[in-house]
Amino acid sequence: MVWLMAIATGLIVANLYFAQPLVGPISQATGLNPGAAGLIVTLTQIGYCLGLIFIVPLGDLVENRKLILCALALTALSLLAAAFSNSAALFLAAAFCIGLGSVAAQVVVPFAAHLSKPETRGQTVGTVMSGLLLGIMLARPVSSLVTDALGWHAIFVISAIGTGVLALVLRSKLPQRVPAHAMSYGALLGSMWHLLKTTPVLRRRAAYQFCMFGAFSLFWTTVPLELAGPAFGLSQTGIALFALAGVAGAIASPIAGRRADQGKSRSTTAMALGAGALAFAAPLLFTSGGYTAQLALLVCASIVLDMGVSANLVTGQRAIYALGAEVRSRLNGLYMSIFFMGGALGSLLGGWMFAHHGWHGVLLAGLAFPAAALAVYATEFTSSRNAA
Repeated sequence: MVWLMAIATGLIVANLYFAQPLVGPISQATGLNPGAAGLIVTLTQIGYCLGLIFIVPLGDLVENRKLILCALALTALSLLAAAFSNSAALFLAAAFCIGLGSVAAQVVVPFAAHLSKPETRGQTVGTVMSGLLLGIMLARPVSSLVTDALGWHAIFVISAIGTGVLALVLRSKLPQRVPAHAMSYGALLGSMWHLLKTTPVLRRRAAYQFCMFGAFSLFWTTVPLELAGPAFGLSQTGIALFALAGVAGAIASPIAGRRADQGKSRSTTAMALGAGALAFAAPLLFTSGGYTAQLALLVCASIVLDMGVSANLVTGQRAIYALGAEVRSRLNGLYMSIFFMGGALGSLLGGWMFAHHGWHGVLLAGLAFPAAALAVYATEFTSSRNAA
């Protein structure tokens, strides 16, 4: 069941990233103005963030399996609409709905935590999140390779079919889970602000991951531009292979979850945030060496960064899921929506820094994110609150 949920979250969340390397061909095919091409990615992210706030909390109110299946149905239909879009307006509407439906992954994760034993909850969440992170990391290279072979429509058709099959499998395998709550939907949403105000662990862990996911998005938004530039001159296939190397960072998820189960959350957090800083500091400090050495350094930096992001994510989820099953979906929605805002900021800042200050400016901006997280982490030793 744990591995089924891990595969499910990876397949679902990959839908958010298939379009990112295809902005050019999609814009040309749908007649989208080049100046507005960024909306393809932005609207998907907006849909996902809104889903985190308005759909994921329903996991504390309605039967979880039904909620997951409804979201997957919306995703599959939206993927088909995207595949056969012949206008910019239709594709953008489909992109928004793809993001909205893909929050099914964030209903699955707290569901997995609910099914696990308390003493192994961190390891379970770590395994499921490793699947989610693999989906994020593999989506871009897979999308590029499929497009090279079959055209950009194919990836959306294939994913729509895969999402439909996944829905049937989950309908057969997942148990029902009916939450004990009887509150109204309005009261459920209203309680989220109260949870944010009164849960210091949530605020602290969300701040850490806001910074780490901002660094992650900044790096992966700009490194393809650097790799395709004169310094490296890689083709799209070469860039896809580079992205595949970064997938190795996902191995940190179950390890971090196991350490969190052992009561080592604080030291795991320190190592994760330190890894994020090292990933940007090393390319800044070691600028000598030839083509191969610099490319190898970037590959290592990508793996270290992904390890830090995945380890910090799982440690944070282990901490907030321990706060109570009755609020788990709402806490997860808040946690994920906050750190995805960090990702949006990182993508925006990375593109601007690369355009105006080059790769060196990107590395400096990227280093600022984990540095800020480490500054917040230092307050754990001066605050009377236990930040898990």
